[in-house]
Amino acid sequence: MADRSLDTMSIPLEVRARLAELELELSEGDITQKGYEKKRSKLLGAYLPQPPGVEQSLSQERRTPVTPSSSARYHRRRSSGSRDERYRSDVHTEAVQAALAKHKERKMAVPMPSKRRSLVVQTSMDAYTPPDTSSGSEDEGSVQGDSQGTPTSSQGSINMEHWISRAIHGSTTSSTTSSSSAHSGGSSAANRLADVMAQTHIDTVPQLECESRGMELGGGLFIVRERIPEENHSAPPDVTTYTSEHTMQVERQQGSTPRAAPKYGNAELMETGDGVPVSSRVSAKIQQLVNTLKRPKRPPLREFFVDDFEELLEVQQPDPNQPKPEGAQMLPMRGEQLGVVTNWPPSLEAALQRWGTISPKAPCLTTMDTNGKPLYILTYGKLWTRSMKVAYNILHKLGTKQEPMVRPGDRVALVFPNNDPAAFMVAFYGCLLAEVVPVPIEVPLTRKDAGSQQIGFLLGSCGVTVALTSDACHKGLPKSPTGEIPQFKGWPKLLWFVTESKHLSKPPRDWFPHIKDANNDTAYIEYKTCKDGSVLGVTVTRIALLTHCQALTQACGYTEAETIVNVLDFKKDVGLWHGILTSVMNMMHVISIPYSLMKVNPISWIQKVCQYKAKVACVKSRDMHWALVAHRDQRDINLSSLRMLIVADGANPWSISSCDAFLNVFQSKGLRQEVICPCASSPEALTVAIRRPTDDSNQPPGRGVLSMHGLTYGVIRVDSEEKLSVLTVQDVGLVMPGAIICSVKPDGVPQLCRTDEIGEICVCSIATGTSYYGLSGMTKNTFEVFPMTCSGAPISEYPFVRTGLLGFVGPGGLVFVVGKMDGLMVVSGRRHNADDIVATALAVEPMKFVYRGRIAVFSVNVLHDERIVIIAEQRPDSTEEDSFQWMSRVLQAIDSIHQVGVYCLALVPANTLPKTPLGGIHLSETKQLFLEGSLHPCNVLMCPHTCVVNLPKPRQKQPEIGPASVMVGNLVSGKRIAQASGRDLGQIEDNDQARKFLFLSEVLQWRAQTTPDHVLFTLLNSRGTIANSLTCVQLHKRAEKIAVMLMERGHLQDGDHVALVYPPGIDLIAAFYGCLYAGCVPITVRPPHPQNIATTLPTVKMIVEVSRSACIMTTQLICKLLRSREAAAAVDIRTWPTVLDTDDLPKKRPSLIYKPSNPDTLAYLDFSVSTTGMLAGVKMSHAATSAFCRSIKLQCELYPSREVAICLDPYCGLGFVLWCLCSVYSGHQSILIPPAELETSPALWLLAVSQYKVRDTFCSYSVMELCTKGLGSQTESLKGRGLDLSRVRTCVVVAEERPRIALTQSFSKLFKDLGLHPRAVSTSFGCRVNLAICLQPHRLGKLAEQGTSGPDPTTVYVDMRALRHDRVRLVERGSPHSLPLMESGKILPGVRIIIANPETKGPLGDSHLGEIWVHSAHNASGYFTIYGDESLQSDHFNSRLSFGDTQTIWARTGYLGFLRRTELTDASGERHDALYVVGALDEAMELRGMRYHPIDIETSVIRSHKSITECAVFTWTNLLVVVVELDGSEQEALDLVPLVTNVVLEEHYLIVGVVVVVDIGVIPINSRGEKQRMHLRDGFLADQLDPIYVAYNM
Repeated sequence: MADRSLDTMSIPLEVRARLAELELELSEGDITQKGYEKKRSKLLGAYLPQPPGVEQSLSQERRTPVTPSSSARYHRRRSSGSRDERYRSDVHTEAVQAALAKHKERKMAVPMPSKRRSLVVQTSMDAYTPPDTSSGSEDEGSVQGDSQGTPTSSQGSINMEHWISRAIHGSTTSSTTSSSSAHSGGSSAANRLADVMAQTHIDTVPQLECESRGMELGGGLFIVRERIPEENHSAPPDVTTYTSEHTMQVERQQGSTPRAAPKYGNAELMETGDGVPVSSRVSAKIQQLVNTLKRPKRPPLREFFVDDFEELLEVQQPDPNQPKPEGAQMLPMRGEQLGVVTNWPPSLEAALQRWGTISPKAPCLTTMDTNGKPLYILTYGKLWTRSMKVAYNILHKLGTKQEPMVRPGDRVALVFPNNDPAAFMVAFYGCLLAEVVPVPIEVPLTRKDAGSQQIGFLLGSCGVTVALTSDACHKGLPKSPTGEIPQFKGWPKLLWFVTESKHLSKPPRDWFPHIKDANNDTAYIEYKTCKDGSVLGVTVTRIALLTHCQALTQACGYTEAETIVNVLDFKKDVGLWHGILTSVMNMMHVISIPYSLMKVNPISWIQKVCQYKAKVACVKSRDMHWALVAHRDQRDINLSSLRMLIVADGANPWSISSCDAFLNVFQSKGLRQEVICPCASSPEALTVAIRRPTDDSNQPPGRGVLSMHGLTYGVIRVDSEEKLSVLTVQDVGLVMPGAIICSVKPDGVPQLCRTDEIGEICVCSIATGTSYYGLSGMTKNTFEVFPMTCSGAPISEYPFVRTGLLGFVGPGGLVFVVGKMDGLMVVSGRRHNADDIVATALAVEPMKFVYRGRIAVFSVNVLHDERIVIIAEQRPDSTEEDSFQWMSRVLQAIDSIHQVGVYCLALVPANTLPKTPLGGIHLSETKQLFLEGSLHPCNVLMCPHTCVVNLPKPRQKQPEIGPASVMVGNLVSGKRIAQASGRDLGQIEDNDQARKFLFLSEVLQWRAQTTPDHVLFTLLNSRGTIANSLTCVQLHKRAEKIAVMLMERGHLQDGDHVALVYPPGIDLIAAFYGCLYAGCVPITVRPPHPQNIATTLPTVKMIVEVSRSACIMTTQLICKLLRSREAAAAVDIRTWPTVLDTDDLPKKRPSLIYKPSNPDTLAYLDFSVSTTGMLAGVKMSHAATSAFCRSIKLQCELYPSREVAICLDPYCGLGFVLWCLCSVYSGHQSILIPPAELETSPALWLLAVSQYKVRDTFCSYSVMELCTKGLGSQTESLKGRGLDLSRVRTCVVVAEERPRIALTQSFSKLFKDLGLHPRAVSTSFGCRVNLAICLQPHRLGKLAEQGTSGPDPTTVYVDMRALRHDRVRLVERGSPHSLPLMESGKILPGVRIIIANPETKGPLGDSHLGEIWVHSAHNASGYFTIYGDESLQSDHFNSRLSFGDTQTIWARTGYLGFLRRTELTDASGERHDALYVVGALDEAMELRGMRYHPIDIETSVIRSHKSITECAVFTWTNLLVVVVELDGSEQEALDLVPLVTNVVLEEHYLIVGVVVVVDIGVIPINSRGEKQRMHLRDGFLADQLDPIYVAYNM
């Protein structure tokens, strides 16, 4: 800031003017940078105190106006910094730059998001049209081609390079900064992380200062470590604790992201949770994020008691040191008397009549074309005659004589384009003369114009049926093919009426408008857009209109025939009041400059002031800014004729910089300081205050330099200008004549403020609006306010109007405005103004990326507080690196200056934000798009870690209470110990013939003898016809041949293991019994997928090896596949054991069928991959197998006469048992439907169920999902094909997880029309230690007489917050935080269950969530592992309770759940215990001391946006990573990041660390349809997901 340190005012005027010209020459490229520096230092040499050794140009900023006259210049990159003057007082820019300069050498320690190449490419230049040139607005404007950035000096960058290289080659400086950031591109090289940052010399800073500074953390935190011998920390760091691991840590705010340093070489090797070292860019980024979050920037959380159930959100306690107002109560400020001038007309129409008849030739309005040539001059005579003509035609030519369409007092819309003020003026005065109420609105465009729908609602509520418009505008409106103007969305039906004279009939001679004195009738309605986008109509009465014109005339000193230049919108606000109304009262001449001309020639208004020697000009600060940018070509400008330059948006705190800069440049052109007159206005109160033009040039305008910190508490603290966070405001002059003004507290009772307090300004005057049309409640709150003193007495009997402006009345009665109620954001109890935040963001970079006036700031409500969101349009040519650097600097600047965190910062492509009619950003529409996820940003940075400070306190685990005291506690509180059991097998009398055999192989032989031709298995093909079937004797004979083959060709002994690699079908069953007949132990293995050998074959190989199979049995086809060339590429095919092809069987029978010596010997091995990605084989003994079959037979009531349809994979768990074993034991016929066939014909399973009139069927979730998705639209055609599901009484979903209630319900709903009973669908639950614990809960009531029993499945709703604390609290359906859980099926006979604490192994009460332990005859007997890991095995299969019943041996399922007695009874009249499975213990995530189940978070996330098809979450080093599959275009990827973050915060009180957006199908799912989250985690860390976008939340 070298050149800023000298006082600008101390430089003589001519030097300042010369400097400004220099900057322009540079920006136009007429002079080189070097020449510029040289001339500049020459000019400034005399005024610049040069400190020794300071490189002055390092942190300079330049103010470079730009002429946007030639469009060719728009796209040329400029090398110098332009200062956007619209929004900045110099003080502020310096503040921002100073704040950032503090961190100049530092680089941002924020990991950059990674993007897929296709997303990056889009942001290139040609992908966008240049921003639409119509992008100015009421408040915002943009002349294109503001020039670029602040170049750092060459020496500065050499230094940086030098430091970076030293850092890379390992330096010995006292401390180095280590952190990393990704340089986004597509190639892996570009994606490497820059691991090393620039180093800083901390030696120069006293140690003490370092440490205290460490506490002021910025947007990005930064860790500076002393070099100490590196220890190898293998465990990933824990983010939740504050670690200091022997290192001194100093944290600072960063300036920007690192430039791409050499390749990412020395990232420490990190380990995943399983202790596997990972070195990849993802893990390095996460590590970086972890480092960044090590000491989160949070105020210390206050201690408070947390009840087990309620998670209290931290309530922001007021800061005891916060500034409080101390002044006396303010006194209302009265304006001067409104003078009574004798010749003032009694009404505005009377004035028009007077001038129209006395001086008809006097010019009233001159309009301009886009070349700046006068287009048309409307005289007072023409205005008078034409308005009369319009009035006559409105009243008499619409409708019929008996039924006129418009009567006096009716509302009519005025729809005129911004370049036709003359037609508008004629129509407006025509309405006044006809005594109808004009409602001026914007021209609706074809595209769904942001907000035009809301305008339609306003017209509807005003009862508008007629719209007046001009010829040209009427022609330009969209037409239907028949030539009619269609009804716009949300608009009432309108009659369009063209007001051009040639279309109107002349009024008869004797017709004359009735001109009355001004009264309380409504004169016109001005529309106003609210913060939420809704449009209100403010009614202004005729007396208010007249009084306002008189007050303006007095305040501005208007006299007859003065010339006034108007650049503002003449349809509303200051432009209407001065340029259409007050001008006519005083017979003034208005020169109207259309917006379209300003875009082509921003200096046109100044030229017109000179040309017409105008006395007054009405402009906005953007018009002054544009003029600055473009004034250089003009030599002969002379502004000495101006006595008053009205700045319409003077109430915007940031207009001051435009005023100052404008005065600076044009003082030499005759502009006097006292001419600049800012004013404050609002739609409700009209003009609130205006600075009077004085002749005394010595009286300087009022200035206030206020502490930004104080303002956030609503307190005025005058500050010295040295402080960084200050707001410089200018006064907007004195109260209007005849008005009283005061400020009241913004919320609650309208109590007067103190003198040093910011409040909402209220006005009491005749000249204000009187109501919101048709809204009496809102009117009362705004237009009928009675301010009160602290004692509660009203200060006046007359009502005041709230202006919507925040401010105070300063010394000398000057009014100061510091913001608008609409832009107010209350974050953690502090008030921030959107405009202030915009200004800070714009001051960060002199406009390198963000278009001026194309930036939106608003707040969204997340987790009971407002969160600030900033959305900006970036330039099409900015790179990823640029944008990310800009974003990180904005975060920092806002943090330093406003002391508030930004929740989300998003950049969108140029020209894509919704616009208001005058080109500004339509805020509410932008917010709407953001919240519904259709904004399509190209860059997003979320910082929930820094902003969200009201999370509940992490749960502190109580010091372990012993299991005994838990039990006693439960008994005392009347809760029962959670245990339950199925029916007792010993008590059940049944004529079960199979019971007399110990082994399944014996049962098969018995059936082959007694019922040889009874069909046991029927296999269907994809067409639904029988592909194959097996009777008892066929199966027996086939099994015998296979046994011979095993002995003779395989040379196997009894007890050898055999891998059965078959597709689902009959061969598999025969091979299984063949193994039993030969005394071998079978292992069923899913065959490799021919299209996907590379990934599926290694699993087959692994199971074969881990199970120690001596032989593989398979079909001929798979035999070839195992030895194929593709297989050789995937695995070592030479190490396969013997492969036997069962398509070619020997003809002979075995001499003897093997009979096991002992029922406890091994029958078969069951291998499966668990959801956590572990391959585990369990041992099933003959006794367990038989017990299992019997239990299922009893539960499902299976007899030889039954038919059961099975659509499951036959490789493990209950699926295998149902497919291969149950039919042989129970003798029923199994109709087998391979699930893979459903991919080609989804209706196959249901058609089979219908065709065979099946009563019981089993399927998996994947099958159910296929039917729900694939047949959703086909139910009618299926009905036509005769599909009837009314006979189904049980449809059981086989699974090892929490029942998917949404899927089962939608399946039931969908097929209800086809006869499926809603209660038929139920679920089962099994796991590795016991393949089926619950199954088949109920029979339908009407079938009860057939001896079936069992109640309906029950669904309960539990409180999700209590569940996180391992407590079960039932709530009502639909209550907040409720989670529906469905019972997992009726407990099988012979099964006992208890719920135990997984840590203490003590029994739990039934209000606790704990691990499900099971005791049953069909428990597996242990894991089968190569190394025989005994400890693992004994714990899972042979656990005992630590207290209570310590004798029983239980198996631990590894699943969390709870038991409930339901109100239901089964057939025997006993109450039924229901088991609810909540989730796998291995997958539950411990975050903030609470237990979360991934599925709950995933459900919330999937609900958050329509394009999210699937979601999986996992944790890594205590960060929550959310992976979502996107079904949509890649443009939508970034929309998901804020929505995902919001929903997880709102519903789970968790901050998402990383959001990964991937393509459909990336989340791995196993054959049972369960997500493999651990595989996904490994894939993410190893960088194998090819994500579309990865966002690292700060």
